[in-house]
Amino acid sequence: MTQAAETQRPLAAPTTGSAGRREVRAPGETVHFAVLGPVRAWRADGELRLGPPQQQAFAALLLASSDRPVTAAEVVDMLWGQDPPLSAVNVVRRYVGALRRVLEPGLPRMATGSWLLREGGGYRLDVDATTLDLLRFRDLRAQARAADRTDDAVSALELYAQALALWRGHAAAGIPVQARSHPVFAGLDGERLATVKEAADVALRHGRAEPVLAQLQGLADGHPLDEPLHGRLIRALALTGQQAQALETYQKIRALLAEELGVEPSAELLAAHREVLSARSAPAAPTPLAPLAGDGSTGGAAAPETASPARDDLLVPLPRPAQLPAAYEHFAGREAEIDHMLRRLPDACVDGGPGTTMVINAIGGMAGVGKTTLAVQVAHRVADRFPDGQLYVNLRGFDLHGAAMDPAEAVRGFLEALGVSRKQMPDSLEAQSALYRSLLADRRVLVLLDNARDADQVRPLLPGAAAGCLVLITSRNQLTSLVVAGGAHPLTLDLLSPKDARQSLLRRLGADRVAAEPAAVDTIISLCGGLPLALSIITARALMNPTFPLSGIAAELMEANGSLDAFDGLDAATDVRTVFGWSYRILTGEAARLFRLLSLHPGPDIGTHAAGALADRPTARVRSLLAELTRAHLLTEEAPGRYRFHDLLRAYANELAGAGDGEGDSEEERRDAMCRMLDHYLLTAHVSASLLDPAGVFPSPAPSSEATGTPVALRDAESALSWFSTERLVLLEVARQSVDDGLGGHTWQLARLLDPVHERFGHWHDWADLQRIALAAAQQLGDPVGVAHAHGGLGRACSLLRRYPEAEDHLRHALSLFEALGDDLGQAHTRRALGWVMTRTERHGEAIRQTRHALDLYRIAGHLSGQADAMNAIAWYEAVLGDYDKAMANALRSLSLYRRMKDQGGPYEANAWDTLAYAHHHLANFRRAKACYLRAIAMLRRNGDRYNEAGSLTRLGDTYAATGDDAAARAVWVQAADILTEIDPPWAAEVRAKLRTDGTSTAMTE
Repeated sequence: MTQAAETQRPLAAPTTGSAGRREVRAPGETVHFAVLGPVRAWRADGELRLGPPQQQAFAALLLASSDRPVTAAEVVDMLWGQDPPLSAVNVVRRYVGALRRVLEPGLPRMATGSWLLREGGGYRLDVDATTLDLLRFRDLRAQARAADRTDDAVSALELYAQALALWRGHAAAGIPVQARSHPVFAGLDGERLATVKEAADVALRHGRAEPVLAQLQGLADGHPLDEPLHGRLIRALALTGQQAQALETYQKIRALLAEELGVEPSAELLAAHREVLSARSAPAAPTPLAPLAGDGSTGGAAAPETASPARDDLLVPLPRPAQLPAAYEHFAGREAEIDHMLRRLPDACVDGGPGTTMVINAIGGMAGVGKTTLAVQVAHRVADRFPDGQLYVNLRGFDLHGAAMDPAEAVRGFLEALGVSRKQMPDSLEAQSALYRSLLADRRVLVLLDNARDADQVRPLLPGAAAGCLVLITSRNQLTSLVVAGGAHPLTLDLLSPKDARQSLLRRLGADRVAAEPAAVDTIISLCGGLPLALSIITARALMNPTFPLSGIAAELMEANGSLDAFDGLDAATDVRTVFGWSYRILTGEAARLFRLLSLHPGPDIGTHAAGALADRPTARVRSLLAELTRAHLLTEEAPGRYRFHDLLRAYANELAGAGDGEGDSEEERRDAMCRMLDHYLLTAHVSASLLDPAGVFPSPAPSSEATGTPVALRDAESALSWFSTERLVLLEVARQSVDDGLGGHTWQLARLLDPVHERFGHWHDWADLQRIALAAAQQLGDPVGVAHAHGGLGRACSLLRRYPEAEDHLRHALSLFEALGDDLGQAHTRRALGWVMTRTERHGEAIRQTRHALDLYRIAGHLSGQADAMNAIAWYEAVLGDYDKAMANALRSLSLYRRMKDQGGPYEANAWDTLAYAHHHLANFRRAKACYLRAIAMLRRNGDRYNEAGSLTRLGDTYAATGDDAAARAVWVQAADILTEIDPPWAAEVRAKLRTDGTSTAMTE
């Protein structure tokens, strides 16, 4: 008899009495419970009323936690959160009594009864798989897994179907929202999701999708960003012959990931997409498998089945990046150039054979001639010939301020796209480039290097000569050395022909409008000289003013008294001056001034508040001015409130700002605008850093101008984190530019204020690089405060990069300077960082001594947050040394200090809860350890601290494993490993080792 058949046996109804003895209830006395959907209870004679909503929520928590007692404190926390009434515990006791009488009518008022038991300091419902749908679900899932291990796919899918049929919506649906937010209910929904994925893996592995398709579709709508789920759905759709829907599903989640998270699809999702594109879901002989319950199958003849790819094929060794920008919707012409480039592709790229040759196409030409547009168009046309992905980078080769992208930064970006974490990257450019070439060996990847400055900037980004790759390079300069020594195929892009220019106008303006004024169209084409950028600006003007006659636009162009010249190898910016001047002259005076001043900003983009600081205008007013510039096509709004210049427009605006004809801005005006902008970033960064790191030691900002502007209003750590995430790259450029502008004080201050975000997000290489610049700037100024802070920041960055000797050296320099300055807080912060380095190098006793010294200094300064953090650090070091009682006492003192502050629940308080949990675990207080870990994890997630969240998840898994709850342990270890894979791969490997060995590996003490 199959395992599926065994599950249909008659069900007994064993229960546990109040004394722990197993007794058998009469059928009429047995109560059945459901929590996989609305909370329900019933006997043979009908449904039971579980009482008011909060009492129902209490019942739901008992059912969801049926494997353990639930304390009154946990119930209070679920029902009322951080603000319970004084009578909360008494209310819970009333709910206990009321539920007992619902389950056992006639029960005396103070009697315990046999269903709702008092046990282990809490309450537990005496249920099993015969009386609770959750336990029945878990039992069926376990049987399904066992069947799958014996390769009995039919039985496995039958059992999965029975398990999933028990679900009638979200777990505990209908209880109050506050209670429903308890993690235990999200965990149950997660079990359902994981079960559907397991069932899908079984079905897809055996080449069938029908049994799981409806379940996957139903859950995909509720989990729009779950890439593994959508990857399975895409495969299932393709296996059922719905390739178009599979591709549509992929495009939908890809767009959503970009919009919501700003990321590309994961390797798993890309692999699924690749299978659809390469027709790996070709029909094959099916194995009859039943659909999962609720999938809508109507039976009948089996649909054609596809051969299942080998499991190893689904696990690609490297991610498949897809970084190409979107192709231009109204692209017209250039067919001769495209054909020329396509003929250069080797046969291997055309017929799909293994690639053995690298092809380089270097696209040159004047500014604005459409080099990038053509390169992107060609890249999209041939992307399917490069199944291992596409890489793209804008090298910013002609940034007016000389801030072309460093090749090392570009190589690091490509390595990250290929799955290499920051921890795995070599330090030198040569080693990074060598690793990049190694990863692309024997792979077919398309690489688009846009806006290159020269051949030296490009060379580190070229794959090895034997790679089957296509490299497209765009540059305003001729890359002669690449042609001579690198075998690149040059293509100098000419101006648009009149025919192609007319086709472009037709596509943008419509045939009717173009046909109505043929003479005006001819004039526009002639005066734009075939320059696509100029033509685009004028077309945008016509589109934004649909009632304007084209003859009027042509007349204004004629009044410019000049036409555009072809690229001649000189200053390309002058070739579009007339067209830009036409757009510029129609601006209002305020908008024109803002246009000029925006050129002082280093980029890559600018927000509304920073633009307001440059112009010294209120936010509402500057928003209106930015809209005017956007309408004139002089600025692009790439995201709400974020604006970007094209290189040529920036150069033109900067030329205008420095014009000596009285229409520009004086040197003093430009200097004042620059200072206002830097002060805006400095003041906002100070507010943001203080919110993110309450224990941090941030010197008061020293603005350079009287009209400093208003910093962005940030309410809490969440808004601070969001601001830093948006502005991080801008702040890096601003800090670097401030050195060139003779404002080194801003450099080291901004670098110090960026410490929290660099630490939290894992941008440790950028952190170290910026602090080196800050250190040099502060030393040049002779500013001992700046030098001290730069040494301290560089030391902390090096410690996270595991460069411990260098870290300790910088921290000791910082400590010496802070001592000389008499800066108690600076000393305290530095000693705390030294303690962390020492414990990482197994000097725990010395770490405690340094941190105790820091604690004394925090006390002298009256710095509560620093005291709490230092106290917790001491507790952690004591726990690592095995002194758990002392560690627990100090962790509790740390928590007590946090509660004296107004802002509780921050990242450091979370660390104290984690320390407390760790001590409880090693004292075998596992229940308390779990509760403390869950509290820490909730706080860490709220504060965006993924690194420490992964640590707490790992240790929570150890606690689950210690109590025999292997399923829960594995679930949280998987979460931890997923986070650490991109942040700290060595630690991720240790966590994954736990998954392979059922948690018997050594517990992490990171």
